[in-house]
Amino acid sequence: MARYIFITGGVVSSLGKGLMAASLGALLQARGFKVRIRKFDPYLNVDPGTMSPYQHGEVYVTDDGAETDLDLGHYERFTGVSARQSDNITSGRVYRDIIAKERRGDYLGATVQVIPHVTDAIKAFALADQEDHDFILCEIGGTVGDIESLPFMEAIRQLRNELEPDQTVSVHVTLVPYIAAAGELKTKPTQHSVRELASLGIKPDVLLCRCEHPLPEGERRKIAQFCNVRAEAVIPALDAPSIYSVPQQYHAEGLDTEVLRAFGITDAPEPDLAAWEDVTDRYFNPEGEVTIAVVGKYVGLPDAYKSLNEALIHGGLANRVKVNIRWIDAEIFEKDPADIAVELEPMHGILVPGGFGERGSEGKIASVRFARERDVPFFGICLGMQMSCIEAARASGIEAASSTEFGETSEPVVGIITEWMSEEGIQKREAGGDMGGTMRLGAYEARLAGNSHVSTIYGGATQIFERHRHRYEVNSAYRGALESQGLIFSGMSPDGLLPEIVERPDHPWFIGVQFHPELKSRPFEPHPLFAGFIAAAVEQSRLF
Repeated sequence: MARYIFITGGVVSSLGKGLMAASLGALLQARGFKVRIRKFDPYLNVDPGTMSPYQHGEVYVTDDGAETDLDLGHYERFTGVSARQSDNITSGRVYRDIIAKERRGDYLGATVQVIPHVTDAIKAFALADQEDHDFILCEIGGTVGDIESLPFMEAIRQLRNELEPDQTVSVHVTLVPYIAAAGELKTKPTQHSVRELASLGIKPDVLLCRCEHPLPEGERRKIAQFCNVRAEAVIPALDAPSIYSVPQQYHAEGLDTEVLRAFGITDAPEPDLAAWEDVTDRYFNPEGEVTIAVVGKYVGLPDAYKSLNEALIHGGLANRVKVNIRWIDAEIFEKDPADIAVELEPMHGILVPGGFGERGSEGKIASVRFARERDVPFFGICLGMQMSCIEAARASGIEAASSTEFGETSEPVVGIITEWMSEEGIQKREAGGDMGGTMRLGAYEARLAGNSHVSTIYGGATQIFERHRHRYEVNSAYRGALESQGLIFSGMSPDGLLPEIVERPDHPWFIGVQFHPELKSRPFEPHPLFAGFIAAAVEQSRLF
């Protein structure tokens, strides 16, 4: 029988509920329990697939092709448990499914209402796919009091009544701000947040209090008294020097112990945190450092490249070096080409990430050219791989080489894909069709050339499965022209039609991939491509 941990937040957003859920899941896992983490998003989008990265951060993609909230990336990186379509739900998806049922007549003429129809749908999502998990952690997006989240809060209230008394626990994440003028921590925001939660029928069992200064014992007891919880269940959560030190910090404050105690579990083994200790040791005690330029489009918001940022750190952990990331807007190289040498000359590696649209594309192509001509380690991901192919085509004399994503072109080195093979059979899309959920999404197989650099990086593998999120593909009709310039196709789809990986054998490290390897990188298991890229950057740093 699975036990449920419902995680809510109050006072303000961005308190770190996702990181807290991931850390708690990791701690329970370190005690020998089997966990799964889910995210309830109250917004009306069906999924974040059509949302701007500046609005929502990156879109995280699962193996089964779900476009999800970026918090699922935290969940996977901290627990190693691969997320699924059933681990993220939005209000938009709930209402879409309910309206579809109503149109079919499934409700037999009944009036369709928030209670019971919407709340029943939310509860069914929470209870689905329990398998043999010991704990299912459910994070509710937004803050207590938001209009959008009210159906989710009501569903939680109902579940806490319907399940066994020892089967659910509520953890509330709140803020204890420090008022500099008064020189004091203030507990009133937390008290009001808990009161708001209680007005919805939910009594928290554990409070995680985010604060910038240590929480004095007196203030801790005050919060406990006003919020009707045990003093030990008021857990201080100070800012951490790294997200990878958060699980150990929360354990030291007693978070996992108090959650288990709320379930009536007092005899659980202590968590084995050896792996986390190794990660933090590598992070805080590097034996060198490298600087990587990420030439992208959404560099103004770090969360737009959240998984990429973490994967580069993981590559540093694998090589025991600190990775300094220099975020560069690709458009600056279009305004003044002279800037490219100034910006990229000091770099030990250049990475061009995924993205959509024409803006900044010429700057990305210029970055590829710089890496190729200067023998700087280069890593192109998704659009970055496509830009490396366009750059090679232009170098071969095809001056009009471009992508149909950017408009009509006589030389479509990159074009929209309208048909491809998946495990479910042939997938078809129309160029003018819906934007949401219509890309090549999820894990797909790639076959690697046996004598390729990338095959060596993958430990001699000839078959890999990586996650995709894109609508355009490199046109294999240009393969001859590209290979004449030294850019070989070292990874292809099983039917041999879709290029998955390109590389330059005559370059120190030059690889482009159509998929997103950053989505499968973990601090304990850095993705081999990122480990290899950072290793090449370390060698580059020794040359200068």
